[in-house]
Amino acid sequence: MTELKQDKNMIIGLWRITKMSEWDNDYVNEEVKAYIKIEKSGIGEFHFGYVQCSTSGRFKESKYDFTFEGNDECDPINGDGWMKINKDETAEGEIRFHRRDCSKFWAKREVSLPKQPNS
Repeated sequence: MTELKQDKNMIIGLWRITKMSEWDNDYVNEEVKAYIKIEKSGIGEFHFGYVQCSTSGRFKESKYDFTFEGNDECDPINGDGWMKINKDETAEGEIRFHRRDCSKFWAKREVSLPKQPNS
C-alpha cells in the first residue's frame, strides 16, 4: 500500500486489527476484537489474543512510533512499534516484542454508532 500524506489527526482513534502476520484471526480475537487505540496525547493501548499493553508514542514523518509495556498471559512484556495510514485509509504497522516475536498488522478505523436519545 502507498502511504497517504497525513497528520496526527488521521491516526488518532480506535482501530480494529483485521489481520496479523504471525497469528491467525482466531487467536488474535480470542479475548476481544483486536484493536489499537491512539489518543491525541500520544498515549494509547492495544489488545489482541492474550496480549494487553499500554503505549506511549509520538507522531512523526506520517507515522505513529510507540513503545509499549503490558502483559501476555500475566507475563510482563515490552517493545516498540509503528503505525501509518494507507491511501485507502486503512492502517498498517508492526509490533516488535523485546527479544521475542515481531508481527505486522493491518487495521480499519472503528466507526462508532451515534448515541440514541432516550425514548
